[in-house]
Amino acid sequence: MTNFVLVAGARLGASAWDEVAAELRAAGHEPRPLTLSGLAEKRDVPAGQQTHVRDIVDEVERLDLREVVLVGHSYSGVPVGQAAQRIGGRLRRVVFVDSSVPVDGESFLDGWPSDDVRRTIEESGGFWRPVGPEHYADQGLTDEQISRIIDRSSPHPGATLTEPAVLTGPLDKLPATYVKCLLDGEEPMPVVAELLKNESWELVEMDTGHWPMFSRPRELAGILAELGAS
Repeated sequence: MTNFVLVAGARLGASAWDEVAAELRAAGHEPRPLTLSGLAEKRDVPAGQQTHVRDIVDEVERLDLREVVLVGHSYSGVPVGQAAQRIGGRLRRVVFVDSSVPVDGESFLDGWPSDDVRRTIEESGGFWRPVGPEHYADQGLTDEQISRIIDRSSPHPGATLTEPAVLTGPLDKLPATYVKCLLDGEEPMPVVAELLKNESWELVEMDTGHWPMFSRPRELAGILAELGAS
């Protein structure tokens, strides 16, 4: 049995992992989907990026989890990568699912090609608002899956996107797997490509879009279960 802490990307909470979690339980593992502060059922809790790092670390320590596989999707790769460094010997592996990775001193939005998201946050009272169905087109999702994503989305606290990451050591020392979803671009972003040159990092590809927990939950759960067993 492996303990998986599952953290979804921007705007989403623990419910994003419902189908993946069910598959992992059926395989004998212990999935623990986590809603970060400021989102979904915790949407009234103030949050910055370091709040999200603490959310993850606190969950692992509160449950006294060992041999943990931390899984971060999209935005949440940034706090998950930092949390992976801070839980020390409790970590078995960190899995980045088509996600950003933390860069010391840089925020999630640093390096983005435009300031549109920052302007949206300013104009929306400090939140990154949910988006419509057109945002999810061409990502291997059915209309029903898109509806579920939208129904489960909530405004995302903007400070978590603009505050800098704080690393406690080189990220390339972590035992890590990067899951690249090919419909969202065939090549990993440059910072990820550089990390993948290290022996402790490996690449897994999925022929689906950016939200595989909705589009291919059984396949994603199978990948995670295999990583947990290795």
